[in-house]
Amino acid sequence: MTAPNLDAIREQLQAVIRGKSDAIDLVLTAVLAGGHVLLEDVPGVGKTTLAKAVARVFDVRFSRSQFTSDLLPSDILGVQILNPRDGTLTFQPGPIFANIFLADEINRASPRTQSALLEAMNEGQVTLDGTTHPVPQPFSVFATQNPADFHGTYPLPEAQLDRFWIRLSLGYPDASQELNMLSDRQQRDPLDDLRPLWTAERLAETRRQVLSAHCDDTVKGYALALVRASRQRSEVSVGVSPRGGLMLLRAAQAYATLRGRDFVTPDDVQRLAIPVLAHRLKLQRRASGAATASHVIQTIVEELPIPT
Repeated sequence: MTAPNLDAIREQLQAVIRGKSDAIDLVLTAVLAGGHVLLEDVPGVGKTTLAKAVARVFDVRFSRSQFTSDLLPSDILGVQILNPRDGTLTFQPGPIFANIFLADEINRASPRTQSALLEAMNEGQVTLDGTTHPVPQPFSVFATQNPADFHGTYPLPEAQLDRFWIRLSLGYPDASQELNMLSDRQQRDPLDDLRPLWTAERLAETRRQVLSAHCDDTVKGYALALVRASRQRSEVSVGVSPRGGLMLLRAAQAYATLRGRDFVTPDDVQRLAIPVLAHRLKLQRRASGAATASHVIQTIVEELPIPT
């Protein structure tokens, strides 16, 4: 397998989202793995801009829905429209029928509407009135939520969280990068300067290529040890599912591809442990106030030796 050169794509995204190269790598890892991204951060740090930028450089179709309390599943999935002349029904696709679909502030919608995404995220299709409609491929959901504002929000259930390949936060840029951003955007939007570098077909082919990245038994054993250790912690009520372990290895394959390699190392697995696994944990209610899911995964990573 010849690893594709993704340096130009990374450079373009870094010109739009300043000082966040690690976050950009994680987003690209999820996209190459064929997965979905949960961007959890305060408003105004570039979550929506990043999703738009990714769609532009890969030259794929982008759509967005603002999730609100009155949003209905049909507003996302689409509806059957009756033709009064002949009584036939025609399917009108909703915004989810895109290559990259942005669910903005996903936790402001009701659980019913949130769950409308599950079939598309898990199976790449939407079923309405007994008819199955495949979503365009390649397909990824980018969802955003504001962790600091809980008024009028509905926490994502564990089943929904488990479908997201990676959860990450962009965070604030440092002072120098924020100054550069102010200069960049004084007269124009850097998104306007982005040019398509790939095609949907090339992205789909690279996703298939990711599956060929070699992952030996040592790496698999290390990933399994991380997953199983999460189920044995006293502060954890629900550990990482087997799906989480599969996603960790697939993400490691994508990360290796992003780095120009056709093989996975234990370091790849370690690098991705927190963004891939932490949101799949459910902590005990009696857990220490200092305990977080990310802290638990970090502790496991530190305790387990990295195979050589």
